[in-house]
Amino acid sequence: MSQASNRPVDWEKLVTENETRLYRAALAILGDPHEAEDAVQDAFLRFLEHAPKALERPSAWLMRVLVNGCKSRLRLAWRRVGPLPDALPAPGPEEREELEELFSLPPEDRAVIHLHYYEGYSTDEIAHMLGQRPGTVRSRLSRARERLRKLLEES
Repeated sequence: MSQASNRPVDWEKLVTENETRLYRAALAILGDPHEAEDAVQDAFLRFLEHAPKALERPSAWLMRVLVNGCKSRLRLAWRRVGPLPDALPAPGPEEREELEELFSLPPEDRAVIHLHYYEGYSTDEIAHMLGQRPGTVRSRLSRARERLRKLLEES
């Protein structure tokens, strides 16, 4: 196992390398581009204020903070998910259709689908990020895949 580096983090590089993937994850979870932008900014701010001096994988720490921040936003009483916005970074109609189906899932299922398939995290890593058991994450993935499959067959 490698040891965490005591070198200071190159802030500009950290932001440049992570902002797009963090935004996509937040958008997948929250469903609103403005809230996703705010969640990403909050994650970077938390990094500046609270990140341990020596991190082996700063990007993983950022993703966990982002996911937790998104979960907190979803618990807010005033929050309502609207229709899929037109300003998504989706290049084609096929991807847009897939995103529409993804947004029809509950936020918890969107989170595990995005983290597993788009970000490449294992179920154990996702469980750690979400504060759930690995079996719960695997169940969510299985149910979400089945639900997506049915939705795609219907359309």
